[in-house]
Amino acid sequence: MSERYDPKEAEPRWLAYWDKEKVFAFNPEAKGPVYSVDTPPPTMSGKMHIGHAFSYTQQDIIVRYKRLNGFSIFYPFGVDDNGLPTERLVEKLKNVKGPAMERQDFIKLCEDTVKEISPAFIADWKRIGISCDFDLFYSTINDHCRRISQWSFLDLNKKKRVYRKEAPTQWCPLCQTAISQMECRDEEKTSTFNDIVFKADGKDLLIATTRPEMLAACVAIFAHPDDDRYKKFIGKKAKVPLFDFEVPIMTDPRADPEKGTGIAMCCTFGDQTDIEWYLAHKLPLKMAITKDGHMTGLTGKYRGMTVHQARKAIIKDLKEAGLLKAQKSITHPVKVHERCNTEIEILNSKQWFVKYLDLKEDMLRWGAELKWHPAFMKHRYDNWVKGLQWDWCISRQRFFGVPFPVWYCAKCDEPVFAEEKDLPVDPLKDKAPAACPKCKSDSLVPEKDVLDTWATSSMTPQIAIQLVPEKYHDKLFPMSVRPQAHEIISFWLFNTMVKSKLHYKKAPWKDVVLSGFVLDPLGEKMSKSKGNIVEPQQIMEKFSADALRYWAGSSKLGEDISLQDKELVAGDRFVTKFWNAARFAFMHLKDADIKKLAKKEPTEVLDKWIQSRLAETIEQATKAFDNYEFSRARSFIEQFFWKDFCDNYLELSKKRLYEPAKPSDKESAQVSIAKCLSALVRLYAPFTPFITEELYHKYFHVHEGFKSVHLADWPKAPKKYEDADKAGAVVVEVLGIVRKHKSEKKVSVKAPIDKVVIETDIDIKAAIPDLQATTNAGSIEIKPGQKDVLVRTTVRN
Repeated sequence: MSERYDPKEAEPRWLAYWDKEKVFAFNPEAKGPVYSVDTPPPTMSGKMHIGHAFSYTQQDIIVRYKRLNGFSIFYPFGVDDNGLPTERLVEKLKNVKGPAMERQDFIKLCEDTVKEISPAFIADWKRIGISCDFDLFYSTINDHCRRISQWSFLDLNKKKRVYRKEAPTQWCPLCQTAISQMECRDEEKTSTFNDIVFKADGKDLLIATTRPEMLAACVAIFAHPDDDRYKKFIGKKAKVPLFDFEVPIMTDPRADPEKGTGIAMCCTFGDQTDIEWYLAHKLPLKMAITKDGHMTGLTGKYRGMTVHQARKAIIKDLKEAGLLKAQKSITHPVKVHERCNTEIEILNSKQWFVKYLDLKEDMLRWGAELKWHPAFMKHRYDNWVKGLQWDWCISRQRFFGVPFPVWYCAKCDEPVFAEEKDLPVDPLKDKAPAACPKCKSDSLVPEKDVLDTWATSSMTPQIAIQLVPEKYHDKLFPMSVRPQAHEIISFWLFNTMVKSKLHYKKAPWKDVVLSGFVLDPLGEKMSKSKGNIVEPQQIMEKFSADALRYWAGSSKLGEDISLQDKELVAGDRFVTKFWNAARFAFMHLKDADIKKLAKKEPTEVLDKWIQSRLAETIEQATKAFDNYEFSRARSFIEQFFWKDFCDNYLELSKKRLYEPAKPSDKESAQVSIAKCLSALVRLYAPFTPFITEELYHKYFHVHEGFKSVHLADWPKAPKKYEDADKAGAVVVEVLGIVRKHKSEKKVSVKAPIDKVVIETDIDIKAAIPDLQATTNAGSIEIKPGQKDVLVRTTVRN
């Protein structure tokens, strides 16, 4: 073995080996249970970011552990390369604007760009050692995914779960598309409550609003039915300031007497309550904002202004007219599009929806069927379900996506749906399967909208499973696990559950494992927008993929983790330590028969002690891993490797390895060293797959014959020796005390000691030669009768 391990040389070599030898290929005929993974398809964003590296490493640690435990692993890989994120990336990379191009030209540009950048994008995931079967690959825009996504839409239509309706819809003016509730987030923004004068029955009626630009769309005024302040106005009309029209004054319990002035204007549409009032009271529809975020002709002289320009201009005009009585600065949550941070509007438009608001009680029950890791994350799912206010809008006014398999009758607007046998279809290119079922006209118009990308991603269990022959599908579904980041519980997890239950009446998986955020050294979430992002590619170049994985494996599921150089240095330090410990061990095992050693038991007390500690470590790590507590498992393994094996046992066994009194003394140490190192290579394999593969092939491969350490067996706990365990614990305690004593005296750890006196009732006589050699003591005296260990040392002058 070389003196130093070079990850920059070794890691690419093992990546090539794994790929060539198909080490991680799924074998559906393999013996043993199947562990199927609903692998997250990363959104096509140019290259992997640090959050990806963190969460995908954590899921891979789990998968590698399961593989070592004899599971047949179904671990596909896909990329989510359709929809708005890809369009935005293409526009940025190619310096174009999709809406300004011919539709088909832009789609073709997106397709070509995705093909161009995909290999490098996928290579990032391979680089961190993800053990997917990359031959089981999908892209959410390919024909395979289009077919399944379109089938889902048709099946939901048969089940009366989709509908098309002109209705109030959340809309992003920048992206110029409808969006669903899951794509909105609340962002705290500063604003003002403006007390505006309406006229009613000859009197001033003050109404507080943060959105004076909506005045032209006002259709009613509402007060709470029990609010005595406004009872005299109910049934009358109010004149809208700056705009010469009147609206009715009505009551509704949704009007909050404590908010603003206690009376509110209803505009179509300012918020969710406006929609509820509009529907409940059958109010007229007046749209003040265009789809690109400008004011309509309804607003008169403000036409063409942006929303914020109009707000500023209207406030100015209200002040000049004496119609603005007060302003109060506030900070309040405003809904923005999570993709671009643009404030959303509610516009009336014709869209496709999945009907599911009637299933909220069922959804809560469905969530309870899953095993959540960590368990508290289930509350996020429950809170999302309880807060649902909209059916799922699945149509998008974009270009690069999965087409709706629908045409419409030009005469009566009746939809004509594709046949399942013809999927996938593109209505812009393909002919409809039949004439209008309602009026029999054959004059049909293709649907131009595309499906929300989450409508496709929510089918990933089927997308993945249908990559293999149908006869194996029952082995894979429901899938074993869904690993993902916690922030997309409401996006991906929830909708996948909904789709699976509606289509198959089954939960899509058994377990859910959720990762946290990566934070910068100041505790802020890392993101491109904040400019505090650190790229994993740079980390691997500076340190190694194993060091990056070592860091990711130190965090619990669902726990946010800070990225600091010292943690990555610790990973690098471990790789070096493991290499050096293995070099020492291999040096003393080079002439040994590993198969024979594996069948033998140690004869010396400290060799028995380290074997007992190994057995305890394997049991603890296995139990933790089985509960998805991989960071806890790593902690047990770390304690054994650094403290028990390296710091203590290797030092205590050196004398017998280099200068054994008899051959059996050395062989006993060889037995334990071989067992420990073999186990450690496997125990660390899920965390640091490259260094462990290198060490396995340096020594164990030739003896055991496994193609890879990752295809070997998880270590079984060897025999424990209770008496030796107790004796070893005393010896290690004594060694620690002696080392501390030398440190306090500021002498070398190798400095000789005249005498060590130990008072203990544990029999450690058999370990005295090893202890004496390690402490460099002239003599060691044992005095019985003391329950606790008491050590007295005399350092030679």
